[in-house]
Amino acid sequence: MWGVPLKHDATDVPTINVLIKFLRANAGDLKLAEEQLTKALEWRKEYDPLTLVDSEKKSYAEAKFGGLGYLTTYEREGKGDLIVTWNIYGAVKKIDDTFGDIEEFIKWRTALMELAVKELKLDQATTVIDYDGEDPYQMVQVHDYLNVSFLRLNPSIRAATKKTIEVFSTAYPELLREKFFVNVPAIMGWMFALIKLFVNENTTRKFHPISNGGNLAREFPGLTEKFPKAYGGAGPELEGSARTVALTKE
Repeated sequence: MWGVPLKHDATDVPTINVLIKFLRANAGDLKLAEEQLTKALEWRKEYDPLTLVDSEKKSYAEAKFGGLGYLTTYEREGKGDLIVTWNIYGAVKKIDDTFGDIEEFIKWRTALMELAVKELKLDQATTVIDYDGEDPYQMVQVHDYLNVSFLRLNPSIRAATKKTIEVFSTAYPELLREKFFVNVPAIMGWMFALIKLFVNENTTRKFHPISNGGNLAREFPGLTEKFPKAYGGAGPELEGSARTVALTKE
């Protein structure tokens, strides 16, 4: 699970941390946590997400997903690295190409997620997560809707959004620290309503809409110099500096 071999060993810290995440996702209900863990393991067996992120085994069409997703890792003194995944929806060229094949979209989105999960280094944990305290093994997600003009209740986008929420809430619990929705147009209200139907209240508290993406860097004191200029920082733009999944030109 997330690079961690689950062991029948009460002293194995990485295993304990994985179990704690599933418990936290289910408010401490052991039965529900066990059911979700089982579903997540079954999903990983079916999808084999590690192959989805392996560039030698799987790549994705640049025309469909080029510029749409990035991963950055920012070093922080005394706090561990800040892992950020970026979804740039303004980079979508053709709606039907990107969202029409839901399974392919989920595989691409999973590949980006697995890149980020690897950066969390859960398998190298030496300290057990405090169930009621801060969890250092979490990431930040940014969804950017700048120049987006296609979100008028498009059925392909709604279906892909719904499926992504269902998969990720089951297979990747408690890996999200905060999610920022930046440059959000008013019409995006439907999406937040949809999300609330599929995630618990604790998760929705982590969601932060920001109308001006240039204000994002303010949310991360000490990292302003590293964040991309488009988001209020002084660092390089995502394209050309951030990591992404393997892409192929057709």
